[in-house]
Amino acid sequence: MRLLITGREGQLARSLVERAAEVRGLEVHAIGRPELDLEQPGRAAAVIREIRPDLVVNAAAYTAVDQAEQEPERAFRVNADGAGEVAAAAREVGARVIQISTDYVFPGLGEWPWRPDDATGPLNVYGASKLAGEEQVRAANPEHLVLRTSWVFGGHGRNFVSTMLRLARERDVVRVVDDQRGCPTPADDLADAILAVAERWRAGGSEGLGETMHVAGAGPCSWAEFASAIFAVSAAQAGPSAEVVPIPSSEFPTPARRPMFSVLDCGTFEREFNWPMRRWSDALPEVVARLLRDPA
Repeated sequence: MRLLITGREGQLARSLVERAAEVRGLEVHAIGRPELDLEQPGRAAAVIREIRPDLVVNAAAYTAVDQAEQEPERAFRVNADGAGEVAAAAREVGARVIQISTDYVFPGLGEWPWRPDDATGPLNVYGASKLAGEEQVRAANPEHLVLRTSWVFGGHGRNFVSTMLRLARERDVVRVVDDQRGCPTPADDLADAILAVAERWRAGGSEGLGETMHVAGAGPCSWAEFASAIFAVSAAQAGPSAEVVPIPSSEFPTPARRPMFSVLDCGTFEREFNWPMRRWSDALPEVVARLLRDPA
């Protein structure tokens, strides 16, 4: 199977490349800017026509949530139109596509985990652009799977874990929002889940085709609880640590509104692919260890 990953430098793309190296019979191409730049119409289609993959994982995205409020055109160009072009070009060469989406497509109200078929209602430009991308992918290529995830962290690039470790090196006390709840997702676990789909499809299966599913780490928490866990793990590895002061979102205003509750229900994916999601806390020590060796 020939696999094309869009977005070469993102933390998911880098995890996918690493994890895919352990899968026999998988030819992997990870291509990002400038060769494959979703801001430039036609670039993605040209690369897909040249490589002619069997599967495209669209991991490229405009992810600057706050900046998107000032740059909605760029966000929609990459996350919506670009995703649609990737899906259409994949269909042209007979390839399936996995579109990576986000918990930010939901309004963030309520107390029950969001299911894939729940009504969406993004609060910010980023979420709206990713929802539009889902819609364009569905329209462009029936051989698709939309995977929504949340709070991705890993040993590559900038993410919440690397940010907390950096702050702990600079200060003794860190104020962290405690009224937003979600599911931290290890990038390696997300990559493994995607590769499990690829393996099932390579074996002739059709599970998930035309569907939308959720893949996120097990065990909801707040950002403050996540930060406390990071510092505890770091301290146990002789790394930096800090005291966490929980604060409400009102004390940490941002240009983009965040959902207060974006816990994802991953039951559909777990059942169809027999893939129980690992608790994010089980992956945290290995991520912290990697970041302590090689700070982002």
